[in-house]
Amino acid sequence: MKVTAILPDDLINKVKHYSKGKNITESLIIALMDWIALQKIKELNKKMKKEPLKFKKDFSADKVRSINRELTKW
Repeated sequence: MKVTAILPDDLINKVKHYSKGKNITESLIIALMDWIALQKIKELNKKMKKEPLKFKKDFSADKVRSINRELTKW
């Protein structure tokens, strides 16, 4: 989608610097994708705060590691 926006030069320069994009368009895409990811994390954190994870009574990190190791064997 083509968009025209009036943005401060210093803001664009900071976005280009931190995103390491090839050009303004790529830099803005990277910045917007990062912002969306951050918002999703914030939403998830809110949900987790309201309803924390509950583990089964027989949960064991060792069991999970063992299963993961079996699944990743070549």
